Amino acid sequence: MNDACVILGKPNAYGSIFRFEGQASVFATKEGPCYRCLYPEPPPPGLVPSCAEGGVLGVLPGVVGCIQATETIKLIIGGGEPLIGRFLIFDALRMKFRELKLRKDPDCPVCGTHPTVTKLIDYEQFCGIHPTAPEPTPSNMTEITSVELKKRLDRGDALTILDVREPHEYQINRIHGSLLIPLGDISKRYVELDPSDEIIVQCKVGGRSAKAAEFLRSKGFTKVLNLTGGILDWIDKVDPSQPKY
Repeated sequence: MNDACVILGKPNAYGSIFRFEGQASVFATKEGPCYRCLYPEPPPPGLVPSCAEGGVLGVLPGVVGCIQATETIKLIIGGGEPLIGRFLIFDALRMKFRELKLRKDPDCPVCGTHPTVTKLIDYEQFCGIHPTAPEPTPSNMTEITSVELKKRLDRGDALTILDVREPHEYQINRIHGSLLIPLGDISKRYVELDPSDEIIVQCKVGGRSAKAAEFLRSKGFTKVLNLTGGILDWIDKVDPSQPKY
């Protein structure tokens, strides 16, 4: 969106939300910075959780959306002081606003003095996003529930449990004996796995592990199952002694 706004010369009344925090600014104007001045490159795939994984306070979209609408009106009428070069952060828990100053980056790949991005690119590839896998059905055996996994572990089945979360998540809770390879590293470290093993892939709620399982299948792994609901479902139904996040 940022690149399209810069290329078309359209200001971007930006807003974002996550958990109890919101952000707002105005990017892609001639006199101010663009979003890539702040974040030139996307984070590694799987590092940033979705709203389903991380959660968001239900009223927060309304608060940030009103700020975006206000900035849009100010841009249209040419009045007031838009959030150009200003980054507004809203902490709903403490009911506080903070403001940071942003400067235009002369080396920005999009709006800088010598831009290297002059047309829209393949953003799914750029951000490491893979097409969402189809919903699994019992007949194709692509998923396993926490209860089924517990039964198989109890009877001593030889399973490799692959955790594709980040290291800090792994420190909070885990399935005993699981192997940690973050989703962002799976394309480089999948060679550490044995294609003949039966692999159960898990993350927090099942989204990242589904992507990892799909990748492994594309590399010839034929016995890969995704843990439905991830570690949170495992804690709910199998091991409630572990903390949740």
